[in-house]
Amino acid sequence: MNIKKVTLHLIEQSLLSPFVTSMGSVNVRESIIVEVEDDEGTVGWGEVVAFSTPWYTEETIKTTWHMLEDFILPSLLQTTIEHPATFQSISQNIKRNNMAKASVETAIWDLYAKKQNLPLSDVIGGTREKIDSGVVVSIHTIDQVLRKIESHLEEGYKRIKIKIKPGQDVKLLSQIRKEFPTVPLMADANSAYTLNDIARLKSLDEFELMMIEQPLGADDIVDHATLQQEITTPVCLDESIVTLDDARKAIELGSCQMINIKIGRVGGLSEAIQIHNLCKEKNVPVWCGGMLETGISRAHNIALASLANFTIPGDISASSRYWEKDIINPSVIVENGTIKVPREPGIGYEVNREHLRKITKVSKTFE
Repeated sequence: MNIKKVTLHLIEQSLLSPFVTSMGSVNVRESIIVEVEDDEGTVGWGEVVAFSTPWYTEETIKTTWHMLEDFILPSLLQTTIEHPATFQSISQNIKRNNMAKASVETAIWDLYAKKQNLPLSDVIGGTREKIDSGVVVSIHTIDQVLRKIESHLEEGYKRIKIKIKPGQDVKLLSQIRKEFPTVPLMADANSAYTLNDIARLKSLDEFELMMIEQPLGADDIVDHATLQQEITTPVCLDESIVTLDDARKAIELGSCQMINIKIGRVGGLSEAIQIHNLCKEKNVPVWCGGMLETGISRAHNIALASLANFTIPGDISASSRYWEKDIINPSVIVENGTIKVPREPGIGYEVNREHLRKITKVSKTFE
């Protein structure tokens, strides 16, 4: 594949409702849509999933645009791409900046699958025709959380994830379990606790959670191993797993029993697939996390979650949960708690260019 040009579209959309975690609240979502075109006019789509502020990782929309414009795209436009996995060698001298890298790498995967006239899920080795869908409930009052859970269960979602933090955990989970004693339930702490909170975290064992996600520091693996020895609830790592080597170390240390794989966090589909394969070999189940994405990244997540070891419903929900109008046609739909894996070439969804133009703040093409 000879990449002829790349266009970056900086977009902005309001969420239908605020997304609240222990780290803060997101009301308006900026994203960068990456459009890669080869010399035959075939287009692949990717997305920067960094946030406007560095609350999840060190990357932001502004830093990723800088990395793309000044470093990643100049190298890409001088190189012939034989396979999407070779993008890792093109960008290997750029440290970290995984979300910037992933936005281009996923666009190349979409382009590559379209050139093969195959669904992306088939190209990466997916085996599922449908994936199970889970949903996230952000931090609200207890009554609001209970009503949201009730609504999501009526919609058919197969797993509920609750955002927690110290002071909004034990009482909240107790009320949830009282009203929904058998619902598959997990808790996401977004690094809100330390080892000083072991007693509090042990008290969560009674709620029979599927897992507690990233309870300790975002860059920690060692303390999580200590915590996992003290609690029966499985620990799931998210922010701590940035590379395949991180996953290997976490598994060897016993830092977790499950891993959340996010394409943007680990630098692209190639690394995500390698982490999946390692976890499958080590009998560590994985699931696909979400980043308040548009349908473009959601489509890449659907393809990834079609791999065999994604045995836990991921944070891949309907477009209508977040956006009044998504930028893809058709929008992502959840039916009876599942999402169909598209059979069309590439990511399987068309980008609505008219709506993309409507929500674009800045657009720039590199050739």
